[in-house]
Amino acid sequence: MREVGAFEAKTHLSELLVAAEQGESVTITRRGTPVAKLVPVAGPGRAEALRRLSGLRTRLTQQGVSLSTEDILSARDEGRR
Repeated sequence: MREVGAFEAKTHLSELLVAAEQGESVTITRRGTPVAKLVPVAGPGRAEALRRLSGLRTRLTQQGVSLSTEDILSARDEGRR
């Protein structure tokens, strides 16, 4: 587990997020005292989400429903704003 100071965490947040996506945990300190921990989210990753989406599209196609990517994005964005 990596340990970084608060200032470094602020200036390198995007890099720390990439590390978390890859499974690394990071402890954030203030003046040497641990104050927070950045950890990967437990749950399905992108590959699993894409596999599920593919399965959904297959089932919908078998039922005679055809959805384009635009239809899916429109449904996702409906009600936002």
